[in-house]
Amino acid sequence: MTTLAFSIDSTRFDEDYSPLANSRITTNFANLARGEKRQENLRNAFGMINGRLNELAGAGEDSRYAIELDIISVSVDIDGEGLHDAVPLIEVLQTTVVDTRTGDRIDGIVGNNFSSYVRDYDFSILLPAHVATASEAPLPDGFGELHGNLFKAFLASEVYAERFAKLPVIALSVSTSKTYQRTEVEHPVLGVEYHQSAYSLTDAYFAEMGLQVRFFMPPGSRAPLAFYHLGDLTADYTDLELAATIATMETFQKIYRPEIYTATTPAGATYQGSLTNPDFEGTSVVYDREERSRLAVEQGKFAEEHFITPHQEALDEWSREFAASDARLNDQPNAHDFAQQGAR
Repeated sequence: MTTLAFSIDSTRFDEDYSPLANSRITTNFANLARGEKRQENLRNAFGMINGRLNELAGAGEDSRYAIELDIISVSVDIDGEGLHDAVPLIEVLQTTVVDTRTGDRIDGIVGNNFSSYVRDYDFSILLPAHVATASEAPLPDGFGELHGNLFKAFLASEVYAERFAKLPVIALSVSTSKTYQRTEVEHPVLGVEYHQSAYSLTDAYFAEMGLQVRFFMPPGSRAPLAFYHLGDLTADYTDLELAATIATMETFQKIYRPEIYTATTPAGATYQGSLTNPDFEGTSVVYDREERSRLAVEQGKFAEEHFITPHQEALDEWSREFAASDARLNDQPNAHDFAQQGAR
């Protein structure tokens, strides 16, 4: 029987951060920390994050709150082989809010950003190869199942329970291929809720991880964010925890997708984002979007060579056993369910 063991490493992400040798360099934070303007990029990004946090927390220009970010790197060991020294599995961010008035340090939400070598493999290697076969099936057989089971097993592990008090929330950009309709639902920090016209492939992939999605446009934002979560997003977290996640991830999206998140006209009752929108303000942070796409392919190949291919049989066995023992899986949609509903 194949056994997996997870381990966690933590690295402070600040203006002095440099990517580790085994960090995914397509990761949002790692991409910013490279090149001649790395420190300027990071300093400006943190200025944007802290300014937005104080705005959402009602502190205005008082600058009462500041965010500290830690990169949480998750590694996996297969049958005691020490694999975690070769291939990191997942990287997310942990927020901590510092109250400069009282000196209190308040734990925020883990998740926020989400990066995975296996996801790079699935989307940059496996899926393109499947499309090239001109198969009638929209997705490869079992697409996203291994990755989803690995993520759910990590959440169920002792190392997660020992480190984090709450379940993760991941905040990403909305899809540019879907239409979003504003609702009457409004939250004081998350803002106005939007509903989507159809599920996206990203939604399907995260469903394999056990995560559902809701879309909110926070006060003062230009477009909704997609919040992937378990449980009750509006009840399980404090306003300050949510504000820290929004401030962090909205800042990243302003840098990476300025056409959407720094657009001069905010989303209306009906909204569809576009990366060709010429009417946006931009930021002072330098980011190479083309390089990120190219590196995703390289890192997908790395995962294939060092994780998927040499351990295929053991991983398949473990994934089948995990799925069979996880009763919740039977009640949750998977990638193929979404595909049948029009995911692309």
